[in-house]
Amino acid sequence: MRPLTISNPDLILGLQDEIRRSEEARYDHRLHAVLLVSQGMTCPDVALKLGDSVRTVENWVKGFEDDGFSALSDKPRSGRPSRLMEKHLKKIGGVLRQQPNDVGLSGNLWDGKTLSAYIQREFSVVLKVRQCQRLFHKLSFRLRKPRHQIAHGDPILQELFKKN
Repeated sequence: MRPLTISNPDLILGLQDEIRRSEEARYDHRLHAVLLVSQGMTCPDVALKLGDSVRTVENWVKGFEDDGFSALSDKPRSGRPSRLMEKHLKKIGGVLRQQPNDVGLSGNLWDGKTLSAYIQREFSVVLKVRQCQRLFHKLSFRLRKPRHQIAHGDPILQELFKKN
């Protein structure tokens, strides 16, 4: 019987992305790596087989030997600190309750571009449109677009226009 293979590289990359997506899957992935090393495979072989760097697999094995299973779970990460302070967010929340015209911007509705321009003007902080859209969500606002209405013709003018 012929061995089955997945030859599409996009599918392989998709599988690796799926493993990296959730915390449990990353933990299981690390467990598999350590298990393969414990069964006699070398770190370079495991790294090649699982698509990780050799140094990463070595770190997982060393961490497991030193601290056990807790070394394989994700540690909390602080991430980049926000460029906007809490006082800025409160001010932005208040400004979003007004129209952009009220604060000297063009337009009647707040959107990502308008909010980005306001933040840059007021706080000298450059945020991209997508980040401003996330900020709307964080501040419990949602984008409301106006609904266009179809204009109805004047019945008197229509009667005058008709050919008899």
